[in-house]
Amino acid sequence: MTLREVSPSSALLEQPWRKVSEKYKDNLEFVKSYQPEHKQVKYLRILLHGPVGAGKSSFINSVDTVLKGRLAGRAQTDAISGSSHTKQYKTFKFRKNQGVTYSFGFNDIMGFEEDSDSGVSVNDLKLALRGHVKDGYKFNSKNPLMEGDYGYNSDPTLEDKVHVLVGVVPADAVSRLSDEMVKKIREVRQAASELGIPQMAIITKVDEACPEVKKDTCDIYKSNYLKEKVEKFHQRLGLPLNCIFLLKNYSHEIESNDKVNAAIVCALKQMLHYGDDYLNDLET
Repeated sequence: MTLREVSPSSALLEQPWRKVSEKYKDNLEFVKSYQPEHKQVKYLRILLHGPVGAGKSSFINSVDTVLKGRLAGRAQTDAISGSSHTKQYKTFKFRKNQGVTYSFGFNDIMGFEEDSDSGVSVNDLKLALRGHVKDGYKFNSKNPLMEGDYGYNSDPTLEDKVHVLVGVVPADAVSRLSDEMVKKIREVRQAASELGIPQMAIITKVDEACPEVKKDTCDIYKSNYLKEKVEKFHQRLGLPLNCIFLLKNYSHEIESNDKVNAAIVCALKQMLHYGDDYLNDLET
């Protein structure tokens, strides 16, 4: 592929290296009509994890915005604190109509921090994968959850357990991830692998990292700079390239628009596919 721009930081490829807009309406219809095939599971549980400020809560709000067709903000965020705004383990389900929710949900979790005495502990994340963390549990960086503690679920069902693990990292931080941060993320990935839980990653804040994408969100997958970020993330974290997705969360917009939605829905559809594959394997 040839490049339209000279600057390596803003170069655009002639053709997108991944197409997300052409099947947007079909993908959205799949997401809205999704039902887990596993008979014991009514909804798919997706766990988000990553550094503080990566955009985990914003992604939940962005998914809610796509499904509602209007701006939503149920997951609280804080752009300036520098520490994790998420303090409790909370399940977010999305309302379809009165009394009915979509058949998937997200668990937001406190972000990783460099200091071992700050942010979510790797131990708490491992327990969440196995379904041992109750909804509403308040994270304590210095005292990780243990069996017998308030907030510990001693008898998790299949629905309590995580079905897909999704790492969230902002585009401009990919090259700056410290060895300690990479170690934490890889440790959680290893725990998920041992449980057979599928894993993906979303790279957020692409508009802040690439000037061309800031001009036009449709160019996410034409950006050579962002393509390099995906490859860098792949090299450092070990995830396959086709498990890493680029997207822009809703931030300054006040209305839903298809340009932003397309990349979000593309990633979400893959999460549902992976989760369904995992659950189906449990039945065989």
